[in-house]
Amino acid sequence: MSYQPAFAGPLMILAFLSDFGLKDPYVGIVKAVMLGINPALHIVDISHQVTSQDIMGGAFMLGSAFREFPPGTCFLAIVDPGVGSPRAGLLAVTKRYIFLAPDNGLLTMVFRYSEQVTCFSIKNSRYFRHPVSNTFHGRDIFAPVAAHLSLGAEPHSFGPLCPDPVRLPWPEPVIREQYIGGEVIYMDGFGSLILNIPADLIQQRGPVGKMFEVNIKGMELPLLSTYSDVAKGKPLALIGSSGFLEVAVNQGSAAEVLDAGVGEKVVVISKKITPQKQDG
Repeated sequence: MSYQPAFAGPLMILAFLSDFGLKDPYVGIVKAVMLGINPALHIVDISHQVTSQDIMGGAFMLGSAFREFPPGTCFLAIVDPGVGSPRAGLLAVTKRYIFLAPDNGLLTMVFRYSEQVTCFSIKNSRYFRHPVSNTFHGRDIFAPVAAHLSLGAEPHSFGPLCPDPVRLPWPEPVIREQYIGGEVIYMDGFGSLILNIPADLIQQRGPVGKMFEVNIKGMELPLLSTYSDVAKGKPLALIGSSGFLEVAVNQGSAAEVLDAGVGEKVVVISKKITPQKQDG
């Protein structure tokens, strides 16, 4: 095959992301199926609190987390409003990792930040749990496939190449000399608003601080280094740990204070700083 991942043999770490929540038994059931096939598998939970059926939100969470894991990790991501439909299951191999997900755009950020991605459609039913439910492919298809992968099964054994996996439309920032236009693409559990403006677009224009202001919903916010640079309850903009610009409130929720959410437009303005005249 044409893919050449930077690892071979059994995989011992599986990272699991879903919108299943923690109230129902679905997360535990998926883990039980995997451990029934490979009891030595180490399962790490990324999150199971993706907003129900929010593919873009799940794509962002996975894209923010996957590069922190050691090479050879297998990722199982399930946000699947099309479960039971003709949508395919997807197995993606990169230089460092393997990903399993429905082919619905959930791997969009993985594709943006990975090299040499080779994708396969999951078709080989001999690896499935039978009978296959039309409403729980996480248990009956993805879980056993992930477990068999962890035991060393070759990716191509699960199905044919998939040359054109689904990618979500990605809102690119608008870049101009004096400003960058963006929008909110994700709201985290603290109510902070994550923008589609990566840190490097800001940093290449200068250090954070007085050089920038961030406009959202008619408010002008300072671009600072950390939350405590403003008083409690006050909003600000900063570069977050995900590597994107975010709007936050110190010890509060920007989503509530600004009444803003995903899709809200934001403008970052580069201000001209007038040098102070020297005496003498």
